[in-house]
This record gives sequence, structure tokens and C-alpha cells, in this order.
Amino acid sequence: MENPIHNDQDADNAPSDDEALLDPSDAAEIVPDDPDHPMDLDDEDEQADGQEQEIQLQNDSIAHFDLHSDSIFCIANHPTDSMIIATGGGDDTTYVFSADVPSPLLPPSYESNPSITRSSLQPIAKLQGHTDSVNAMTFTLGNGDYLLTGGLDGQVCVHSATTTGTAQPYCLLASAQEVPEINFLAPCPHPSYSNTFALGANDGSVWIYNIESQDKETHLQVVQAYYLHTESCTAGSWTSDGKLLATVSEDGSFYVWDPFGEAAAAGITSSSSGQAVVGLTAADQRFAVEDGLFSVAVSPTGAFAAVGGAHGMIRIVGIPRLNTNSSTSATQSLKGGGAKNKAGGKKQATTSADAAGSGSQTGQILASLQMQSESIETLAFSPHHPLLAASSVDGSIVIFDSAHRFAVRRHVKEAHDGFAVVKVAFGGPKDEREAWFLTSCGMDGVVRKWDCRGGGAAAGGTGATAGGGRQTQQGLVKEWRGHRGEGEGGGVLGFVMTEGGKVVTAGDDGVSL
Repeated sequence: MENPIHNDQDADNAPSDDEALLDPSDAAEIVPDDPDHPMDLDDEDEQADGQEQEIQLQNDSIAHFDLHSDSIFCIANHPTDSMIIATGGGDDTTYVFSADVPSPLLPPSYESNPSITRSSLQPIAKLQGHTDSVNAMTFTLGNGDYLLTGGLDGQVCVHSATTTGTAQPYCLLASAQEVPEINFLAPCPHPSYSNTFALGANDGSVWIYNIESQDKETHLQVVQAYYLHTESCTAGSWTSDGKLLATVSEDGSFYVWDPFGEAAAAGITSSSSGQAVVGLTAADQRFAVEDGLFSVAVSPTGAFAAVGGAHGMIRIVGIPRLNTNSSTSATQSLKGGGAKNKAGGKKQATTSADAAGSGSQTGQILASLQMQSESIETLAFSPHHPLLAASSVDGSIVIFDSAHRFAVRRHVKEAHDGFAVVKVAFGGPKDEREAWFLTSCGMDGVVRKWDCRGGGAAAGGTGATAGGGRQTQQGLVKEWRGHRGEGEGGGVLGFVMTEGGKVVTAGDDGVSL
């Protein structure tokens, strides 16, 4: 065997035997490994750990309801008793409870010795029957005789909200399943059809139903069904008189329907669709919104509608106004052959400018607005003042002045600290002073109330900060905290306002405050 080749220089640098040995006095104590023994923390880790333990949660609520086992997707309150609240969620369940609890002088966050535990409100009723998430609900208007729930199972359920004979309140009266998924339910405000409602589905269809309590065989009767939307019908809104219904879709289309035939009786028809009195699609480049429309609201006067979509785009479209004495065939339309009564595909006459309540601006694009960068989640008109509010996924709220060509009255760029603003709603249907105030909720888990009076510096502000200084300059008057928020699955997905000034929320954390 050959001897290995050695490098003389390496041999000279090799340590001697004496240098390789460790003096016994230099040896440290040998400690055996203990896998169960925690590692020592340095000063920075101890400081960071201390900061985590100092986090304080703020809860401004006076009561809570926490029986849902999943996110609460929708919420509604009774039209005559606004303290009666219904919630539906990802646990396929609907609960009804009362929010009529006494208000303390100060919120719990201000108490010197707040109670650690608080019992949940108890339900009036627990409603089951859906096989997937309950994501839409409403009470019928008028006397609020029925509670309607819609789910991702495509089923609409009608529950009686009154005691009839020996039946218990909120018992299931009827159900129907015509679509794959339900996106929204909208009760009709027409005084003659208080038990009528509309729904929009993910297949693009729009359905109008009437509830016939006297008909034991078919409580739910189809009034009309429309199929012009080619993609999911995302939102719908009735005119304040309940005579027309406006809907939008992910395909970028907008239609105004005449379900009771009152527009046709007034001589107002469409020259394009044959089914809708107004129809605009993405084929019209002036109207087109890339990636679809997601929200719609009709002005209190019924003269125009606002539609909102992707990339912060808003279109204002003129719609016909019907005179109160123009209704002649509504009852016949409602009680006729149901879905078979819908208009055929024949091309009809163009709207006359002289027709009752039609106006020369029907179907015209009155304004195109873009002040926000992401999708418009909700649109809301003030019931008494010329204000339009738009909330966006980019976290901002914009207030437009509809009396001055939709000039920007205020732009709160970080209304919810960079988190999506899910809903906005004006107060004061019965109080003109409250109609100046806007309530909003967001995925930051906070509900805020804004004073929309004035403009000036507020309209040109740079937005809100977490500290609230600039928010106050932008008109913030109050906020309520209590949901987890901050992107941790605890945002506020909706709210309702009661006549007593309370706000009741639907939380992504499964809690209603």
C-alpha cells in the first residue's frame, strides 16, 4: 500500500501533542440535555413577551348574542318593532332575539370595575331548515308578518312572524328552491303589496314572489321571473314607492323591472329588452364597468339610480318616475299566471317623453364617478338630504352631493384604518336631523358614526388614522368596538339601527353586539 503524501507546510502547522491536550482546570461543568427544560429568554424576548401580555381589549357593547357557531352573514330587524333582531350565519341557522335591554350611563370600557362575564341574550326562536349558510334575510314590510331567509343552498324560507291560531311564532310557513344560490332578498315597499319580495341568484335570475297566507296549498306564488342577467345577480333595490325594481350583475348589466305592470300602464316601455323599462349592459362603452357591478341604490325621489362596481366605478342612471294615479293593472298582474305573465321577447315602443312620470332622462347615464380604487361594496342615499354615500373595499367612504352634479362633499380615505368598509347606511327615515348622520362598519371590527354636514376642509382631508385625530376632522362623532377585527376573522359584516338609537351588529366572529 502506498504511503499518503504529506505537505511539509501542513505538517509544520500541525499542533503538538502538548498543545492538543486541555488543562483539567479549564474544563467547564457538563450539563446533560433536558428536552423538557425551557430555553432561557434574552432581554428582548422578555420585553416582547411582556408587551403581548399588556394587550387590552375594548368592548363598548351593552349586550351580546353568541349562540351562532360560525360567522353571522346577515342581520335584519322587524319593521314595526326594531328591537326584534334576526341573524343568519354559516352554521345554517337563523336566530331571533330581542335587543330591548337597558342602556348604561357609560359603556363597559369606562367602568372602573367592569364585570368579567356577561350572559348572552336568549333567543326568541331558533330556525333551521337550510342545508348551507344563511346569507340573506329580511322581514316583509308593512306589519312585518313574515321573516324571509335565503341560503347558499338556493332555498328561500318563509316564517310566520305572528301567532296564527295554535302555531308558534316564526314557524316555517313555506319554502321554495328555484336557484343554486341566493345572493339577496329585498322586501317590496309598495303599500298594496307588503307581502311581496324579490330575490337575486348566482345564476343571474331575478324572482318576484308574493306570500298568500290564505292559500294553504301554495303560500309562495311567483309573480315574475327575469333572466336577462348572464352572470350572478349581485344586488337589487326597489324604488321608494315599490313600483319598480333595479338589479345589477357581475356581467356589468343593469335593469329596471316593472313587475306589477304600472310602468306599462303609464305608457313607459323599453325599446331594447322587452322585459325591463331600463336596460344597460357592458356592450355600451359609456356604461361598461370591467369586472362587474356589485351594488345599487335608488334615490328617494325615484329619479335616478346609482350602481357601483369594480375599481371604484359608479354610474348614475336616470329611471322613470311613475305618478301615483298611474296604477291600473297591478292587482291583475300580481294575481295572474305568475311567471307566465312576464313580457315576451317582442320589441316594444320607445319611451315617450310625454308619458306620465317618464322624463327625458330615463335610461340616460347622468354621471360617471370614480373616487375609490377598489370595488364599491354598498351605496346609500340619505332619506331627506341630497347625499349619496359609497363604501369601498379600499377602506374609504365618499359622500357625493347629488344636488350639485355629484360633487365630492367628503372623502374619508381610511375610514376603517385600511380595512374594507362593508356597509354604510344613513339614519333618520323618521327624523330629518338624523338623516345627516352616516353609520359604517368594516373588517376592522369597528362601527363608526359620521356627521355628513359641511364640507370645506373635510372634503379635502387626507383620511383617518388609527388614533382618530383626522377621523374627527372628517366628521367622526362616535365609534363602537368589541369585535375582534384587524383581519383576524372578526370584522363586522352588517348592522341594523333601532329607533332607540342602538346599533346591532353581525360579526364575522359569530357574535352579535
